[in-house]
Amino acid sequence: MEKLGIVGLTNAGKSTLFNALTGLDTPVAPHPFTTTETTVAEAVVPDPRVDALGELHRSRKLVYPHIQVVDIAGLTSGASHGAGLGNRFLGHLREVDALLFVLRAFADAKVPGDADPVASLEALEVELTLADLASVEAALERRRKVARTSPQARPEVAALESIQSLLAEGTPLYRASLSEDQRAALRSVFLVTAKPALAVVNLEEDAELDPQVDAAIRSRLGDRAPVVAGPLALEAELVRLPPAERIELMAGLGIELSTLDRVARAAFEILERWTFFTTGEKDTHAWTFHRGANAQACAGVIHSDLARGFIRAEVATWRDVVAAGSWAKAKATGKVRLEGRDYLVNDGDVLEIRFNV
Repeated sequence: MEKLGIVGLTNAGKSTLFNALTGLDTPVAPHPFTTTETTVAEAVVPDPRVDALGELHRSRKLVYPHIQVVDIAGLTSGASHGAGLGNRFLGHLREVDALLFVLRAFADAKVPGDADPVASLEALEVELTLADLASVEAALERRRKVARTSPQARPEVAALESIQSLLAEGTPLYRASLSEDQRAALRSVFLVTAKPALAVVNLEEDAELDPQVDAAIRSRLGDRAPVVAGPLALEAELVRLPPAERIELMAGLGIELSTLDRVARAAFEILERWTFFTTGEKDTHAWTFHRGANAQACAGVIHSDLARGFIRAEVATWRDVVAAGSWAKAKATGKVRLEGRDYLVNDGDVLEIRFNV
């Protein structure tokens, strides 16, 4: 399961978002470094397809997709040189699979910190880029020594030198156009800014994100990075309510899709995670996989025995199953087809694996 690292300056709302996503209650206070240790927990990714299939089959249990979320101590200027909790912060950040920038856009005299989300992103990028630059320079020193006697190491050195130039110019790698040679060289360096990213702008209640600010954030993070905005403190309160009360209050506030739902879905998008389903009276289960996986690999997501003894998969789209009225009716009307091990599973497929071990 991939890890999504929550990154931000102190008092940006990182722990508030973490608590809302995971249902935990890590400390939140209006002073720097309330979070000093890294906390990891699972967050549910809401999926209405699970609800639809579960209702159809009267499933006794519904299992939604999950993602690991990592709450990391707040960054401060000079972190790349060890300031604040810098070295510990950066060490934990290298272990995550994607970055979630929390950018503060709310003003509160009781909570110190900058309320300019673009300036916050710029400050974060400076520290992360400097940390990556130091990592590349250290790797280059080692690889250059190897290249003196091993010519096959020289292309990697050249690729690292080009990456060094990008970082020295202040360009985070998530918005750089990298060649295959450069990407191959990155695999042994574990750079922070080479990870996919998304941004969450923490707004005041009833506020909307300024379109110019939105455009500025998107231009910095790159075309593929989603930007989500919402009042995190309000949503952290909403998530504590019983479901019926939460739905009623959200309707009264005009909130169609919560910030948390949008964050979870955006995280799946940047991590290139898709979902397939198994469904029946016992349960309706969402299983996540990397986009581009075949049917045998997806069978292994359920259990290794299913992949080892894979024969074939029965496949239908979730929409066809719902339209037919059940999995059995979808089979009866020819909506279910047989596929072999090399079939590339699509997002939203419903699978039934035939196997023999």
